[in-house]
Amino acid sequence: QAGGVAAFIDAEHAFDPTYAKKIGVNLDDLLISQPDTGEEALEITETLVRSNAVDLVAIDSVAALTPRVEIEGEMGDAQIGVQARLMSQALRKLTSCISKSKTAVIFINQIRMKIGVMFGNPETTPGGQALKFYSSVRIDLRRKGSIKKGDEYIGNRIKAKVVKNKVAPPFKQAEFDIMFNEGISRSGNILDEAEKNNIITKKGAWYIYENQKIGQGRENCKNFLKENPKLLDEIEGKIRQKIREAQKQK
Repeated sequence: QAGGVAAFIDAEHAFDPTYAKKIGVNLDDLLISQPDTGEEALEITETLVRSNAVDLVAIDSVAALTPRVEIEGEMGDAQIGVQARLMSQALRKLTSCISKSKTAVIFINQIRMKIGVMFGNPETTPGGQALKFYSSVRIDLRRKGSIKKGDEYIGNRIKAKVVKNKVAPPFKQAEFDIMFNEGISRSGNILDEAEKNNIITKKGAWYIYENQKIGQGRENCKNFLKENPKLLDEIEGKIRQKIREAQKQK
């Protein structure tokens, strides 16, 4: 959206360019790599970061960064701690060149359950402790609920919580909609912020903007805003103005 170049390291080999284009990804400015091993994926990441030719690198996912020794071994062979050592070594090398190139690197990870945990949080993430230590920002994303239109499921409500932040106050939370065949809903985000800043008000099931009803029910209001991009841009401008005014008062 800012006009930069991004790279996507698809370690899961699950990238679908047709679907990506449908949800708004600009494939012309996206470099895609599907490495066979974790070492290859992290070497490509390092090369891209050092090149200073890309603005963002996303790795999907840490859990799929399979070490070469595991791929070349037999099914059932014990490979304890190999991935954690690989991640630790790679991140030690990556940290300095990321700092110099100012490239944003995003590692997508998954949640696993610890076996036999009776007390405390049983959840953990693959790849060892190094990624948790070296990361500047860690965001926990969870599905809060489903979005329905009649009997049909059309999207998910996502809750994001910042669990670590070296560049701003941590533990902030936000919610947003991910719509199937659309991606993150811009109209949903603007509606949420407009309601929070009293730009759009709600009376009963109706949403009201400047004394005009713009939709009955959240999804109808989102669709109305989506179908009227000039109005959407106008409301977004007012939100940004309110945020700037609030920041000046601090």
